[in-house]
Amino acid sequence: MIAGIPAHQRPDDQRIVITGIGLTAPNGNSLAEYRAALLAGRSGVSPYEIRYVGPTVAGICNFDEFRYQKKKDVRRGTRAGSVGIYCANEAVRDAGLDWPNIDKDRVGIYVGITEHGNVETENEVYELKGFDYDVKFWSHHHNPRTVANNPAGEISLNMGIVGPHYTIGAACAAGNAGFIQGAQMLRLGEVDYAIAGGVSESVRTFGIFAGFKSQGALASHADPTKASRPFDTARNGIVVAEGGCLTVLQRLSDAKARGAKIYGEIVGYAMNSDATDFVLPNPTRQAECVRKALKYAAIEASDVDIVSTHATGTTSGDEHECQALREVFGNCTETRINNTKSFIGHAMGAAGALELAGNLPSFDDGICHATINVDELDPKCELPGLVINQPQEGRRVKTILNNSFGMLGINSVLIVQRFG
Repeated sequence: MIAGIPAHQRPDDQRIVITGIGLTAPNGNSLAEYRAALLAGRSGVSPYEIRYVGPTVAGICNFDEFRYQKKKDVRRGTRAGSVGIYCANEAVRDAGLDWPNIDKDRVGIYVGITEHGNVETENEVYELKGFDYDVKFWSHHHNPRTVANNPAGEISLNMGIVGPHYTIGAACAAGNAGFIQGAQMLRLGEVDYAIAGGVSESVRTFGIFAGFKSQGALASHADPTKASRPFDTARNGIVVAEGGCLTVLQRLSDAKARGAKIYGEIVGYAMNSDATDFVLPNPTRQAECVRKALKYAAIEASDVDIVSTHATGTTSGDEHECQALREVFGNCTETRINNTKSFIGHAMGAAGALELAGNLPSFDDGICHATINVDELDPKCELPGLVINQPQEGRRVKTILNNSFGMLGINSVLIVQRFG
């Protein structure tokens, strides 16, 4: 067991590092583009219209889905599959792996998702009504498109990976859960490379928009780029977004052996459950999850340089997370706190992975990107170190803590440190 042991005292074959990153976000299709947008305060939220709901706003990705797929593959597969294929290939490429000579049996795929399959079923039902609901017109691709392992499975097919593949359904905590699963499988020796993170195709289903709208939790604003506004007194809900971020994870011993560049080391994590409500978060359980991750990493709250918040822009969600953070970081005057959803909206299963990725360059440049669109800070969301509207620089960053929480009370926290 390595929990509770400082990272530098752990054996190299039990230390897990990030050696490649592939992503697509509403404001960038590579880590460099994405980071530049975050530092420039550039939102990726735009006008959007979806059947039955009508005009709204969303975070839409604009990546080249034919870079790694043929047109027939895109037609047969899913949007989540295309997002995953793009991100996985980009991550492997970024990691500098000699892919043709890698033993594909020693590669595992662990993809966090919030939902999958409802997009395809909605589309089929919608099209079927034009044929008087005659099921002979129902797509024969429907079943493989809608199975829960689809995004990971499409990556496996595309890249010839014959090691384990599966998705981790963990609501909006799923991006972190993908990282955690990949790290665990590497420590167990089950694989030598883990493609891990999260993906989302949420903007393709009217059901998610309609559900949030019926709850009074779907964001709106005359300026779409200002619709996602966590912590602001005028926040009025969630901006639904799509996207993905997958990474290559390796044991430190293997990364050193091939001279890999290292983005950071996963030093701690935790997951727990609220067990109190379908939707409303429990700040006590969230605080407990953060403390468990800190204990695993063998660090104190004051050792954390940046806290990446989950805050979605809902009234109660933001307040409860801030309450939890005050419990843990209330006296940590040097810890800075930010939010990425203010730029891209809520990318559901991809959210945690994208939010971590957006902060990782802080290890090199020392800059903490801001939370944008905070015109008037809600007093219930006041936190020491909250970075608002303008990035902050000039401090060395060693430790990033990434919060991701989800419906039905699932909480995940991931801690990553600078390596070296």
